[in-house]
Amino acid sequence: MIASTQTNHPIIGEKPGARQSGSQPLNQAIGRLRSAGLRVTQPRIAILEVLIQFGQPASIEQIHDVLKRSACDLVTVYRCLSAFEGLGLVRRSFLPSGTSLYEICLGETSHYHVICKESHRVEQIDAATTAELRAAIAGIEEKLAAKGYTNLSHVVEFFGVAANGKAANRAASVQVPKEV
Repeated sequence: MIASTQTNHPIIGEKPGARQSGSQPLNQAIGRLRSAGLRVTQPRIAILEVLIQFGQPASIEQIHDVLKRSACDLVTVYRCLSAFEGLGLVRRSFLPSGTSLYEICLGETSHYHVICKESHRVEQIDAATTAELRAAIAGIEEKLAAKGYTNLSHVVEFFGVAANGKAANRAASVQVPKEV
């Protein structure tokens, strides 16, 4: 007998529009899966829960490390994140090395990050700077739309070395014992 990946998760049995006691972001994400015609499976729910828990961009490896206990293999994580990205349920960003990072995107306006090249720490850019950036991007999108472009999207990444990132890396390198 082949085990089904369908789940008996309490949220799954709820009728659409019914008041649910579970996590509101999770309910919203599950609603997006359903409206896209995708099955709501235990691995998909587990991945969504991890993305919501992280609250910031995370690599596939970080997501999989948290999921190991729930028997979700790495291929399933890749496939689910690809499907989620196609739905606009996750947003992908990148480390300077090219490693993909994924963040849950539940319809809120986009926000931007700066990533430390040394420590790989991800920090959200403040609201005032984000508002400026959104206004500039909206102007560019208007000009492109006037030229006939449709279905526009963009990726904006900022990379730098945080002041405390350099200090943390120097401290770590000092603590490494020299080989004899």
